[in-house]
Amino acid sequence: MTTTIAPKGALDVAVIGAGFAGLAAAYDLAGSGHRVTVYDAQATAGGLASGFRDASWDWPLEHFYHHVFLTDHAILGLAREIGFGDRILTLRPVSAQRFGDRTLALDGVLPILRFPLLPLVDRVRLGAVGAWLKVRRDWRPLERVSAHDWVPRWMGARAYRLIWEPLLIGKFGPERYRQIPMSWLWARLHARTFRLAYFAGGFQALADALVAAGAARGVTFRLGTPVASIRQSAPADGHPPWQLDVPEGRTAHDRVVFTSAPHLLARLAPELPSDYLRGLSQLDHLGAIVAVLALDRPLMHQTYWLNLDKREFPFLAAVEHTNLVSPAHYGGDRLIYLGDYLPADAALFAAGDDAVLDAWLPYVGRLNPSFRREWIRRSWVFRAPYAQPVVSLGFSQNIPPLATPLPGLFLASMSQVYPWDRGTNFAVAIGREVAALVARSADGAP
Repeated sequence: MTTTIAPKGALDVAVIGAGFAGLAAAYDLAGSGHRVTVYDAQATAGGLASGFRDASWDWPLEHFYHHVFLTDHAILGLAREIGFGDRILTLRPVSAQRFGDRTLALDGVLPILRFPLLPLVDRVRLGAVGAWLKVRRDWRPLERVSAHDWVPRWMGARAYRLIWEPLLIGKFGPERYRQIPMSWLWARLHARTFRLAYFAGGFQALADALVAAGAARGVTFRLGTPVASIRQSAPADGHPPWQLDVPEGRTAHDRVVFTSAPHLLARLAPELPSDYLRGLSQLDHLGAIVAVLALDRPLMHQTYWLNLDKREFPFLAAVEHTNLVSPAHYGGDRLIYLGDYLPADAALFAAGDDAVLDAWLPYVGRLNPSFRREWIRRSWVFRAPYAQPVVSLGFSQNIPPLATPLPGLFLASMSQVYPWDRGTNFAVAIGREVAALVARSADGAP
């Protein structure tokens, strides 16, 4: 075990959630000499990026599709820091969008300039404004105007109707998409790359490596241990001020870092002030549903990521994972995700797996007319009620700080990484940020 020198005022810290934010926070806090216990209701670490494995596969596969961009310095840097750098795979898959019965790539300068569905002047305008957003650094003025209003004005109405409006509707739904601030779209264009990275062994391998690295620093992991409540204890000299109720009993800690959904914190910590709880309840989000198909042959041949128009398909994307990494790692299976974001109270969340497949599979034939259900060796359906924060105009004013109003209780969630979108990279970044804040609080810093 790696030993660390305990700082003056070393803390006993509970980290709730073993996703990448919680794993990064625990690793850093233990590295600063604090005693850390990580709790998660799931039996494996990794959160939404955790994986599952079929008997014939060498690598696990994420329950929900994942990759990283080459500009995702937080997660790539942490991977290298723990000695996982040789497991980073750099890739250049094909990403495309569906237009009627045509699949067309928009993943580079040349594909944009060759795009046949817009006049040349619109293609040049689309590319030039996209390049300007790529280098622009000040996003704050852009959060005061919606993408629905900004993009037609600067990129052109035809480009908006054809390319961007279907993506916004697919991501946020017809009721919400007109209110999404341009800062959200800026962040996607500014921070992302056409080249991608993945990890040998999948994201589960990286999560497991972070568990091992944290354990080497003294972190205790209590996976498969749900937390039922977070409460302040009665004041007493030398007694930790926070108590967690878990199935085995009650535990006490000096600090608590909560890395799951804000609305869950509101339920578990009712002692939070009412106005703060009200603010948490107003942080909107969508859930995710994916169907994973293990096919005996390719579906899209070369395309890895295909954006779809939700006005024509019941799911927003088809992702052929084995066009990103070799099917040899999965027993020769060709693995396809069909994915959608929906309100957590949508009927499909309560429907059985067969109902999801029955609703979606008839549309797979539109992606490949040869497709037959007999191609499917096996299928899985996964659901997550908190998967995509929904942001609004001026959203930066609604973000709760990492330190809650109750001293010693911290929140680090996907809803706080704005203007960036959800993802493992920004989970790592916010996890390390909250760890630094907690460590400073050990010395009495605010």
